[in-house]
Amino acid sequence: MPQIRTLDLSDDATAAAVHRIGRAAYAVEAELIGFDGIPALGESLAEMRARPLNWVGAVTEDGVPTGFLAWEEADGGVSVDRLCVDPAWFRRGVASLLLRHALTEMFPGRLVEVTTGAANAPAVTLYERLGFTRGPDFSPVPGLTMASFGRAATGTSWEGGRGSSGQG
Repeated sequence: MPQIRTLDLSDDATAAAVHRIGRAAYAVEAELIGFDGIPALGESLAEMRARPLNWVGAVTEDGVPTGFLAWEEADGGVSVDRLCVDPAWFRRGVASLLLRHALTEMFPGRLVEVTTGAANAPAVTLYERLGFTRGPDFSPVPGLTMASFGRAATGTSWEGGRGSSGQG
């Protein structure tokens, strides 16, 4: 199983691998949800690197990224911007590994929010299985329905509906 480590997008090889994985994963999501206008699909490598995000990856013994999680801090909580797995690593627990690590090691006791295409059944199932509560669906553009999810900080309740821009 891959190991979790911080990803440094100033490293050209790392950034290129993350960009490739993201585009491949979002191409699969576009098929699942029937919408090819996912912003990350058209994002250049330079645009991705310029985003003010924190990055961790699931990396093989050889240092090859198999998936990644990117987030930003928001109002004392965490907004997951993207959780992507290389399609060659689908159904091997990489997304679960990344998200579980983030929830227990990086964001324990903090509110975590994420959105995904409402028709992206694998992502919806993952978030529900890991204790996220589904909030309201919303449509940021015609033809796209997004599902919002939150996992409340201990002792608080998640109301939902902030509508973060992340993709699951």
